[in-house]
Amino acid sequence: MAIHVIRPGMLTTVQDTGRWGYQSRGVPVAGPMDPVSHRLANALIGNDPGAATLEITLLGPELEFESERIVAIAGAEFDVTVDERSAPVGAAFVVAAGTRLRFGARARGSRAYLAISGGVAVPEVLGSRATHVISAMGGIDGRPLRAGDRLPLGAATGARAAAPPADRIVPLPDKPARLRVLAGPQRERFAADALDALQSAPYTIAPNSDRMGFRLTGPKLTHAGSADIISDATPLGVLQVPASGQPILLMADRQTSGGYPKIATLIAADLAVAGQLAPGDEIVFELCTPRDAMAALIAQEQVLLRVERA
Repeated sequence: MAIHVIRPGMLTTVQDTGRWGYQSRGVPVAGPMDPVSHRLANALIGNDPGAATLEITLLGPELEFESERIVAIAGAEFDVTVDERSAPVGAAFVVAAGTRLRFGARARGSRAYLAISGGVAVPEVLGSRATHVISAMGGIDGRPLRAGDRLPLGAATGARAAAPPADRIVPLPDKPARLRVLAGPQRERFAADALDALQSAPYTIAPNSDRMGFRLTGPKLTHAGSADIISDATPLGVLQVPASGQPILLMADRQTSGGYPKIATLIAADLAVAGQLAPGDEIVFELCTPRDAMAALIAQEQVLLRVERA
C-alpha cells in the first residue's frame, strides 16, 4: 500500500529520527527540524517514535491514499482537508482509501509532520530513512517529493488514537522567538562582552538559510583572537561564529565538523521551537543555567511520555 503525491508542496521530505552513529565517518544525521512534533505525530497514532513521517515546510502537499490509514499532523498550523472536509491538526483521524489529503493555508509555524499508521516505508540507508538533500541520501532518491511519486507504507499495525496533550508541547514562535542557550563549548574564544552582545537585540534569519543552518544577522560577536579553530564536532543547535561575527545556528542537516568557534548551544527543549522558524523570522537569545535547561527538557519529556503511553 502507498500514497500518491498529487502536489508535493514547497519542501516535503521523508524524515525519521536521523542517521545517528556515522558522524565520525562524515555522514550527517539529518532527521526532523522539529523533533518533538515528529515524535508527537507518531505518538498520536501509536507508531514507533522512529517511524518515518513527512516533514512539510511552509507550503503543504496534496496526497492520495491507496488504503485506509490513521494519520496525525503535529507542528505548524495548516488548514487541512480530506476530500474537502476539514481535518484536525494535533489529533488522530482516519483517511479512507481513495481519498485525498490536502494542506491549505498556513497560520503559524513553518513545519508540520504527517505521521501515517505503519510509517513511510522507503528503503533505509545506513539504518535510516531520513532525507539529506545536500548529499542526496535517504528518502526518495535523496530529494524532496515530486508530483507523481509513490510512497510505500508499512503494514498498518492496529494503530490507536492517543489523547492529544491539553497544551501545546511546542509553543509556536512569537515574534521574535525566544531561544534559550548554554554558554560554550568555546566561550573562551570570544571577547568578554560577546555573550552580552548575543542577548542584546534580535537576530534575523537570513534568506540563504536552510535545513543545514540558519544564517543570522544582528549584533556582531567579537572573537578574542582568530576566528579559526581546529575542526571539531558540530552538535545540533550549536551557534558557530565565523570571522564576520554573525552567528550560524546549525540545524538538522548540519555538517559533522566545523572550524569556527562556538559561543553557545541551544538547549534541547528549545530545538523544536527553532525548527518552526523560517527566513525572515527573528530570534532573541537568552542565556540560561544547566539546571533550567534540564528542568525544561524533563517537563517536555513528561508530556510526550503521557501521550505515548495513553
